[in-house]
Amino acid sequence: MSLLLDYLNHLDSDATAVAAHNADPAAAMTQFGLNAIEQQTFMSGDKTSIANLAGIDASELPKLNVVNNDVTY
Repeated sequence: MSLLLDYLNHLDSDATAVAAHNADPAAAMTQFGLNAIEQQTFMSGDKTSIANLAGIDASELPKLNVVNNDVTY
């Protein structure tokens, strides 16, 4: 299982993690251990790219609600 998929599952099951991610996505993802490519892919909101990097089919992902306030992504 990929670390990105672990992070997605973490967000799906932990409201505190969601709050931390919403407050500061880069810090939350870095603390979880995601690398720059994983972070950029997640923040892109591109469901197909996220699924490919996570090693799953895009149909397995729920609708993504990504708010990107960081212009570097």
